[in-house]
Amino acid sequence: MSDQSKISEEQEIKQQFNELLDLCPRCQTAEGKRLIQKAFELANEAHQGVRRKSGELYILHPLAVARIVADEIGLGAKGVAAALLHDVVEDTDYTLEDVEGIFGKKVADIVDGLTKLEGVFDQTKSRQAENFRKLLLTMVEDIRVILIKLADRLHNMRTLESMPEHKRIKIAGETLFMYAPLAHRLGLYSIKSELEDLAFKYEHPRIFEEISAKLEDYKDKTQHLITRFSLPIIERLSNERYEFDIKGRPKSIYSIWRKMQHKQIPFEEIYDLLAIRIVFNPKEGIPEKAQCWAIYSLITDIYKPKPDRLRDWVSTPKANGYEALHATVMGPEGNWIEIQIRTERMDEIAERGFAAHWKYKGSNEKESELDNWLQRIRDVLDNPDSDSLEFLDDFKLNLFSQEIMLFTPKGDVKVMPKGATALDLAFEIHTELGYKCIGAKVNYKLVPLSYELKSGDQVEILTSEKQKPKYDWINFVTTAKAKTRIKDAFKKERKGIIHRGEVKLEESLNERKLTTNAKILKKLQTYYNLPSKEELYFKIGKGVVNLENLNKILSDKTANKWIRYWRLSFVKNSDKQDKMKFGKDSKKTQMVVSDDMETEEYIIAPCCNPIPGDDVVGYLDQDDKLILHSRKCPVAIRLMSSQGNRIVSAEWESHKILSFLAIINLSGIDQIGIVSKITKVISEDQTVNMRSIHVESHDGIFEGTIYLYIHNTEDLNNLIFNLMRIKGLHNVTRQERIHGN
Repeated sequence: MSDQSKISEEQEIKQQFNELLDLCPRCQTAEGKRLIQKAFELANEAHQGVRRKSGELYILHPLAVARIVADEIGLGAKGVAAALLHDVVEDTDYTLEDVEGIFGKKVADIVDGLTKLEGVFDQTKSRQAENFRKLLLTMVEDIRVILIKLADRLHNMRTLESMPEHKRIKIAGETLFMYAPLAHRLGLYSIKSELEDLAFKYEHPRIFEEISAKLEDYKDKTQHLITRFSLPIIERLSNERYEFDIKGRPKSIYSIWRKMQHKQIPFEEIYDLLAIRIVFNPKEGIPEKAQCWAIYSLITDIYKPKPDRLRDWVSTPKANGYEALHATVMGPEGNWIEIQIRTERMDEIAERGFAAHWKYKGSNEKESELDNWLQRIRDVLDNPDSDSLEFLDDFKLNLFSQEIMLFTPKGDVKVMPKGATALDLAFEIHTELGYKCIGAKVNYKLVPLSYELKSGDQVEILTSEKQKPKYDWINFVTTAKAKTRIKDAFKKERKGIIHRGEVKLEESLNERKLTTNAKILKKLQTYYNLPSKEELYFKIGKGVVNLENLNKILSDKTANKWIRYWRLSFVKNSDKQDKMKFGKDSKKTQMVVSDDMETEEYIIAPCCNPIPGDDVVGYLDQDDKLILHSRKCPVAIRLMSSQGNRIVSAEWESHKILSFLAIINLSGIDQIGIVSKITKVISEDQTVNMRSIHVESHDGIFEGTIYLYIHNTEDLNNLIFNLMRIKGLHNVTRQERIHGN
């Protein structure tokens, strides 16, 4: 490297550091600046000469993370110092003891929480899940750990281009599954949206570019409409002497795609793309809530509101602290336009989340939902016996799900995850109440323990001293707290049953001159659809699973009636060698799926049923068999977040020999001959074979499902296009899941 390049890099580092100091409003004391200067100097010296995959000097990464922490999240000097040092212990010769000696225990504890696990791991466990558990253990003691980790993840996503594709897929999947929901849960809306968009960009680059281009075109076409809509509002608010700012509220590309998928509609039919945000400085002496409603009243004097689209998070803030009033009104030219009304305080909490929440939290404020959320994390972490992947699922289910608001008979509010049952609520209130629960009264009507509660329900828990906990309760509770308490009540008894089941299985295998091994256990777990070997032993011990058909299960090549093997292979032609890539230890990192019919070692995942043309990813299971998933499949996203080292990037070759099962759903106006028109279009298409058709008609509307064998998505899309030309047929969509998976 030339001397000139070296000087240029040193100048860039110095400039980045000076900008960091300028952008940190909570680091302006002499003591704060000294701490950050010291952390920077140590990190710069420790990472001296090291470069990232992109070629840039490594020190620019901790500087960028510290900048996000200071500017976009709003942490103080200790948080910024820990961000600068976050990779020092993991990647250099410095130890935690060194960090503690120089910077004190608090900074060292944060750095420790950010350092990955070391040493030898049980290979059956997920390293990613174990790392995440450690991160959360530290987080409940100091929330800055997770905030810095989110900043670290955000910068890694911003610079992901330099990583190999299989690593990009793994990191993007992990981000969507865990880190973006975590940012949302902590109220970091802008970080959450950027993480989702960046992950989506690497998982579905083609779709990302399409939606991005459509969104830019849409903004250009509708800019005049937003201006025309805003002018009367600006005039009214100015007349009322409000200090305010009106700006467009951008909708993220990922959220647009999610809505398109969920509602099965094209981009053009999403009606809330148009949105504005009103942020105002509240007048003194008048409650903020009253002023939000006053502004809403002024706006609805001009534009008619859509009654079912009013969202009042001013009276009852979201669990992550978010406060705002949302409404949708009919704007000029017949367009629905969403408005968001916030004070400047509410806006800062919406953008900076947890950090801003604590800034505004008064010392006398009652315990917030964020505090309750941290307590629920402690409940999840409280179960040391849980498997790491089970823990990850519990965490995802309980702490990232949507929430419902419930009322006690006295009118107190309880916030629970969506899907919670009456028994979940009983355990949430008190463990003993859960153990004694026999049912509940919901809105004065008697309901069973398993009744799924809805937001707004008033719930009275009914108990009996004669009631004893039952292990099968675990099948209909959803919260980690309830599951853990039920397991606690049966822990000793369960251990005995598991041991009994293990002995039974060993004896049965010994009779067949076999011994217990991972392959046999995997086959049995797959056949009976059980999540762990402990659950398998438990079911055997209880007699739920009998071993009479053991020979059949072990000789069955699939061990699962829904799994179908397709003859797929790696392309071996010399002109396609660039598509064959191998990582460390000669493990496959990329596969190309073709018509080559040499082997039968690959599986088309039944949960998402990908077909040629879909964006796909490969997963290497414990038997080193490659399973092909759609990249947007929830199972694939979970695997990427917990078993990233087994993820293989994959792509389809042109398929014209093999046929794949696809399902399309249709709906439209019922009329004579509509079914014959549909079957005529299908029969005339030489690239498609119809397996079955099912049509139902009611109230002048028909709905149908057709099972087809097709070669690829291009053939399927052509067929859908031809079907949509039939008069009376209003909707034709592909169903991507089969057999209820």
